[in-house]
Amino acid sequence: MRTPRLDRDRQQWIYDYVVKETGRVFHWDEEGREMPASIKSHGQISKHLGRIGQRFERVAAEAEAAGHAATAFELYYRASATFAAAQHPVLETSDEKRYLHGRCIANYEKVAALAPYPLERVEIPFEGVELQCMFHMVPGKPKAPTVIFIPGCDMTKEMYPDPQVNHAIDRGMNLLVMDGPGQGMSNIRGIKLTADNYERSVLAVVDWLEKRPEVDADKITVFSQSMGSHWGLGVAAFGDPRIKANVGVWASYLDKYFILDTFSPRYKQLFGYLTGAKSEEELDKIVSQMNVAGKEAGITAPTLLTAGEYDARSPVELVYDFYDGIKAPKELWVYEDTYHQTV
Repeated sequence: MRTPRLDRDRQQWIYDYVVKETGRVFHWDEEGREMPASIKSHGQISKHLGRIGQRFERVAAEAEAAGHAATAFELYYRASATFAAAQHPVLETSDEKRYLHGRCIANYEKVAALAPYPLERVEIPFEGVELQCMFHMVPGKPKAPTVIFIPGCDMTKEMYPDPQVNHAIDRGMNLLVMDGPGQGMSNIRGIKLTADNYERSVLAVVDWLEKRPEVDADKITVFSQSMGSHWGLGVAAFGDPRIKANVGVWASYLDKYFILDTFSPRYKQLFGYLTGAKSEEELDKIVSQMNVAGKEAGITAPTLLTAGEYDARSPVELVYDFYDGIKAPKELWVYEDTYHQTV
């Protein structure tokens, strides 16, 4: 049973209706359905997406057995990403959660085996536990620049990038994608999110990367998306000179009131799980500390931010205030008439 019980749970009936009508659990400003028409409520998402993932998995195995490696590669990735999306709405570490997440991992193992470049699942020590990450490496290029990608709170490390279109590899850069505290494998292992442990975990990743022969330790950067931009800019505010640049897209680094109390009910329910909070009061105390505003002076590396003009999660006037406080070299791209998913 999901805990804690929250005031926003009272909106579940209308939320289920919106899911049925729009095929979306958030980003209702975007066009088109994301969920199949068979999904009539939020509770059905994991079951129905899980079945789609199983179909992708079966067809991928058939393609591989027939010697169609390129087709199998594509379909194993689609299976893995679909299972990742299926496990996400399960907001407790149940048998269902473990099964769906396990199929995500198993299919991604096939992706790694078929990838056109070295793709390694790695375990990085962090404060007495291990964080599981995916390390995408430029083939035949030792000492390459390396990007740390911090996913959003709806993502796992298997969802990005599509290994068929890896923009970092195409540009001669390694890419390490994290399952930080509260994400993916960390949830299965019980590594919960606190107000500041994700930021520390990124520095543990930097420590690890510095020891890898594939990495140019003088060219490590951070690229973060959505809620990941909160953690990425939080790390930037530490001023660690080993991180040479920061990019934060789909702004989500300011007051969490907007995402948790004015946006989709899914987010407050999700953060209850990610943090392991036992009550709404405990959850509110944790998230009240999750705001990068006021830490701008600590950002010393060149920084690029993007925001949507009408992003409900991060009012653009607050983004402007935050940006004005950054003294490092900086750029802000505001996309006109755009919401959260800036391109």
